[in-house]
Amino acid sequence: MIGRRLILLLGVVAGFAGPAVRAADVTGRPNVVFVVADDLRPDALSAFGNTVITTPNLDRLVGRGSVFPRATCGYPICHVSRSEMFSGRSLIASDVARGENGALKFDPRWTLWPQHMARSGWHTIYSGKWHVSGTPWADGFAETAGLFSSGGGPPGVKATYPLSPTGREVTGYTGWTFKTDKNQPLAELGVGLTSRTDEIIADRAIEAIGRAGDQPFFLQVSFTAPHDPLHWPEGHKNEIDHRRLPLPPNFLRRPEFDTGNITGRDERVVPAPRSEDDVRQERAIYFSLVENLDRQFGRIVRALEDRGRLANTIVIFTSDHGLALGSHGLMGKQNQYEHTINVPLILAGPGVPIRKRFATQCYLRDLYPTVCELIGVPTPESVQGRSLVPVLQNRQAETYEAIFGFYTDTQRMVRNPDGWKMIWYPKIGRHQLFNVNEDPNELRDRAAEPAQQPRLEQMKAQLAAWQRSQGDPLVRRGAAAVP
Repeated sequence: MIGRRLILLLGVVAGFAGPAVRAADVTGRPNVVFVVADDLRPDALSAFGNTVITTPNLDRLVGRGSVFPRATCGYPICHVSRSEMFSGRSLIASDVARGENGALKFDPRWTLWPQHMARSGWHTIYSGKWHVSGTPWADGFAETAGLFSSGGGPPGVKATYPLSPTGREVTGYTGWTFKTDKNQPLAELGVGLTSRTDEIIADRAIEAIGRAGDQPFFLQVSFTAPHDPLHWPEGHKNEIDHRRLPLPPNFLRRPEFDTGNITGRDERVVPAPRSEDDVRQERAIYFSLVENLDRQFGRIVRALEDRGRLANTIVIFTSDHGLALGSHGLMGKQNQYEHTINVPLILAGPGVPIRKRFATQCYLRDLYPTVCELIGVPTPESVQGRSLVPVLQNRQAETYEAIFGFYTDTQRMVRNPDGWKMIWYPKIGRHQLFNVNEDPNELRDRAAEPAQQPRLEQMKAQLAAWQRSQGDPLVRRGAAAVP
């Protein structure tokens, strides 16, 4: 489903051409509002082709901005993807490539995005899920509003809602609580994810916008939706009938082989083999959470508009990565398939063209230097990402010759602008080869086709060269991409 709609999106770029909003059209330095969803597949938004639900507020953002439907995360795990956004760097050379749960600390020589914004004269505010190393205050935020982070629950209390609506034990975000600006827990607002978590995050972000003075501000809002545990939003229980939901075209009851996380927590949320009904139930609540995410996002935009600040605000919406949710027999995000590595990416505001869609391949870590160029401040030397402003200004079509992805020591991926994509599974010695332009749901693995062997060998060499250039730990252990 996602791939077919992706092709449609890429095919209508010219039809969405429109005038650009230039920084000169507004006065003063622009504000920046950076909104991050959690585990959001790009095909979950109606603006990206979803016909099951509606996301009118994000549709409006698309209508007044630019979309990058081939944007990707570097590493499909929450804290790593967010760390790449904060640092503007690829983190494959760090210890994170060896395991999902190890602590990932920022190098003190790196200038983090909120630090740079603060030093450049922006008031920095954080609201929502905190899932990177350190604290907001240590990493460059002057103020927190609706901070949601691990720890702080009463002794013996794991979660306010110990079971999901489908009767499954809650295993994610147990013990997480909202915190004051002094980092003191507010357990009275719930322990773990609740039906009101994102509403509270939006409330606090709106309050922070109301407190903002004349100084330009950088506000990051990190929602928890639609990450599990999946709870119906407040007042919207059972609003989507799961029996009417379609399954993804690449649905399987179990994965064809072990992609590297077959026993992980995400895969145990709904254990394999998964029935169609089980997956539909999860997808119903997931989509309800997406609609609620759109509502909360819309409230934040209206707060900017009501205070006369929207015209001079760069608004960015994205997600840390996607999610399988039944695709390819998987539930989680620990994979290199399109439904997971692709992320929705929408930008609007000063310096961003109106009603444009760019087929450019890019990473989430490119947002840091992109914003730097849009607001007119230099990009720190520690940043490895590349600005998308030349693409926005139609000065170049691609930012990278290819996009690469990785997950622990079990997966590596390369995807070229022509749509050819290879996934390598070092632990089991397997390669997959897809043409995602022709086969967007990745149903036809062409790695064994005799006619594709020259292409496969070329992409193996391409991936191996990238691994060496990036200091991939696999290379240090002698596991290059070419067998």
